[in-house]
Amino acid sequence: MKIINKGKSDHIYLQIADTFQKQILDGVLKIGDKLPSVRLLSKEHGVSVSTILQAYYHLEAKGLIESRPQSGYYVSFNPTRFPRKIEKSDPVQVVKTKDVESIIGEVYDDLSMDGVMKFSLSVPAPEILPLAKLNKAMMQALRDLPANGTSYEKIQGNEELRRQVARWSMNWGGQLQPDDLVTTAGSMNAISYCLMAITKPGDTIAVESPVYFGMLRFAQSIGLKVLELPTDPETGVDPDDVRKALAQHDIKACFFVTNFSNPTGYCMPDEQKEAMVKLLAKTGVPLIEDDLYGDVYFGNKRPKSCKSFDEEGNVLWCSSISKTLAPGYRVGWVAPGKYVEKIKSLKLYHSITTATAQQAAIGSFLATGRYEHHLRTLRQTLHANSLHFTRAIGEYFPEEVKLSNPKGGFILWLELSKHIDTYQLYQEAMQHKMSFAPGTMFTLQDKYQNCMRLSYGMQWTPEVDKALKKLGGLVKTMM
Repeated sequence: MKIINKGKSDHIYLQIADTFQKQILDGVLKIGDKLPSVRLLSKEHGVSVSTILQAYYHLEAKGLIESRPQSGYYVSFNPTRFPRKIEKSDPVQVVKTKDVESIIGEVYDDLSMDGVMKFSLSVPAPEILPLAKLNKAMMQALRDLPANGTSYEKIQGNEELRRQVARWSMNWGGQLQPDDLVTTAGSMNAISYCLMAITKPGDTIAVESPVYFGMLRFAQSIGLKVLELPTDPETGVDPDDVRKALAQHDIKACFFVTNFSNPTGYCMPDEQKEAMVKLLAKTGVPLIEDDLYGDVYFGNKRPKSCKSFDEEGNVLWCSSISKTLAPGYRVGWVAPGKYVEKIKSLKLYHSITTATAQQAAIGSFLATGRYEHHLRTLRQTLHANSLHFTRAIGEYFPEEVKLSNPKGGFILWLELSKHIDTYQLYQEAMQHKMSFAPGTMFTLQDKYQNCMRLSYGMQWTPEVDKALKKLGGLVKTMM
């Protein structure tokens, strides 16, 4: 068995761990199987004992194997216990009657309560963020900025931040320049500017379904009509479905979260992204791409963005560090292609500029290489969490549950039995100080009442496991 490729850039221990991980997830190695001894692997592959141990520790942290004293390492993960996968959505355009605004408000108000297990919060928990290094970057920014950061920044945004974002775009095949970018107060702010720049009240936009509720509510607030498209939980929206929608509706813009979507976690394949960009460029319909989760991938490389294939300036690419580094800093950006002047004007009229010190601090953090180091650790933590959550849901929830299978990000989408209302489940869960996001929040249609979104963006602990077991028990009682 070849488990080391000297030509690969990955650390050797990760190559070893990835080989065993694949065999475990594919069912080649089954629960209870013993792994080769540390000394045997060391001798066979010409690497140190410490390298093999590091690989086994890595697998143990993900909950895939366990150590048995005086015996060795054994497989402890059973992929056959995975819940069934959710199916492609089929949103019927029937407006719901339930007051979703009040549900969203209730969920967010409950987040301020002490002692709540916040499965509903779609941001990484503070304990997995590099807070000390961020504080250092902020203090340095305050010392270096004119007037200690109290002056207005340029309308287009901090130049160093834009330079670093442009440099970072090479990781996904982007060819951005600093002047292609406009900084914003987070990704949602970028999306709102984009919608205002390319639509007017009464226009129709096409979106995936389910889709992030913040975008839905903003689109409604500026008088837009929303067409929800069928969405595959693994690959997202099919260009053929977009082509059919364009033939039947006067669509003015499309909005997709192409990499590890919120809430289903799908990742649109690169060839599908290219086909989507070509289709929309041909029809002249702009695409707003929210690439908020693209850096949190579990594979060997970052997936591309639709912007990677944009030759017409028709893709408005939005992102931020809210899901990877510092949610409260509210630092985001947009590369709006041919709409850059419109976006700059909207930013001027709505906010003049964005926060000076936070932009400078993030620009400095990106420049030092700290971000790349942090992301490696974050991805490992979140991938391990996804496996822990999947195992727990398979063990504690009813067999009927269906579950998304994201290859990145930190969101899981669950589909329960049809007769279960997850808003009622939410109210029951809050009695036990557990929050999640009911599925009805993620559509304008009469859909997803039996679905829920869980975040695994926290440290895995016995308390988290206990909370999932309790939540699964509540689901069973509602059956």
